[in-house]
Amino acid sequence: MDNSREILQFLHYNPLSSREEIAKGIAFEGSDATLKRLIAALVRNEDVVVEGKARATRYRLSNQAHLLMPLNLNTYFSQDVDERKVQTSFNFELIREQIPEVSIFSNEERIHLNELQKGFRQHIEEMTPNEYNKEMERLGIDLSWKSSQIEGNTYSLLETERLLRESKTADGKTQEEATMLLNHKYALRFILDNPDYLQELTVSHIEDIHSLLTQGLSVDKGIRHRRVGITGTNYHPLDNEFQIREAMRDTCNLINNKVDIFEKALLTLVLLSYIQAFSDGNKRTARITSNAILIANGYCPLSFRSVDSIDYKKAMLIFYEQNNLYAFKQIFIEQFEFAVKEYF
Repeated sequence: MDNSREILQFLHYNPLSSREEIAKGIAFEGSDATLKRLIAALVRNEDVVVEGKARATRYRLSNQAHLLMPLNLNTYFSQDVDERKVQTSFNFELIREQIPEVSIFSNEERIHLNELQKGFRQHIEEMTPNEYNKEMERLGIDLSWKSSQIEGNTYSLLETERLLRESKTADGKTQEEATMLLNHKYALRFILDNPDYLQELTVSHIEDIHSLLTQGLSVDKGIRHRRVGITGTNYHPLDNEFQIREAMRDTCNLINNKVDIFEKALLTLVLLSYIQAFSDGNKRTARITSNAILIANGYCPLSFRSVDSIDYKKAMLIFYEQNNLYAFKQIFIEQFEFAVKEYF
């Protein structure tokens, strides 16, 4: 790891550190003048913010760097859950102050995504309505399977296809697993039949999608009013119904004020999962709502078929614990590319 990256990593976990603390923290072997130049370059690049003057000078990450700098998942999760230095409580400033200032995608990433989207539009213009519907059905089957698998569903992809196309359940599986998969089908059908439904994101629309995804399951409807825990992390979501609704409204406002559709879809994916507004089904709701935004704006939806479930969960956990979006952004880009090339 180069020195600049080490400085950023140190400041991520130790905000408002002095130059002497940085040098000691990263075991810097160069001169003080060299360290000053390195920090000055990070300040010019808008990765580091300076606070105070002279001997009181302290350094912290910019909102952009804190949210988007690369963090090594293998190194991070090599530490036990109780050893990791994490933000244990919900960060209201993240939605109200930090993300609004940040461009989520770099220029290169945005160009790449827009080129893929252009290819998607060209491909579907060449399709007959029947061909398009068949591809969307195939994507929907893959999404129903992978979204459910991430939540522990044991149906195989072939078993899922048989269930969704022929209504035949798999031997040795629970009715709850079948219901979870069928609910994805119904929710997706609702979105496709009402493509403008999420042109503007609202709390009530999110609740509607959650209701479709949890119908027939032992899941409370509506915004929860008691605490929930998340396995594998010491991050604790909000446990006050009024604060949860406030966070949901803030999230809807943030996403509706974003112009870039890719930013809208990605932020929906991570923030609805982060808030954990429902007693269960939060990540499923986030995936379908994110896809509904893509569909409402004529963009290619994601199936997540090729993502590794463990990688998905790790990327989500590091966002919960560090408010760092880098790993999940890479998953989003990879899955958009996969969807365009695989289905259309």
